[in-house]
Amino acid sequence: MKNKKIAIDTNVLIYTRDRADSSKYRKALDILDMAPVVSSQVALEYMNVVRRLFKITKKECMSVCLSDIEDCAFHPVAFSTLRLAESLVISYDFQLFDSIVVASALETDCKILYSEDFQHGQIIEKQLKIVNPFL
Repeated sequence: MKNKKIAIDTNVLIYTRDRADSSKYRKALDILDMAPVVSSQVALEYMNVVRRLFKITKKECMSVCLSDIEDCAFHPVAFSTLRLAESLVISYDFQLFDSIVVASALETDCKILYSEDFQHGQIIEKQLKIVNPFL
């Protein structure tokens, strides 16, 4: 995987905190060890879910979540990202937030987006492959 730049969706990050399914937990940690691209959309969704699921304080949530992604490549959502997301909504009928995640992966030249929320194996714009790592 070293030659392929990867991105992750929020669900991969969630599994790094959720030990209910040990297989998904281990796989998510392995993916996180690859220093994937994390869009600001994914980071914000992650913080929201972690705070809600684990009922921790805002301070704890910020500390935990920032620590989890500090070795990742961070991609802020820019206006260009939103324009690309708009075209993805039109072309692929993605949900709004999902289209932003995909647009971020495309803008950072990722070859793989790890997620369980899309069609496994789907190729987006002839460059990005969706992979569900939990199958």
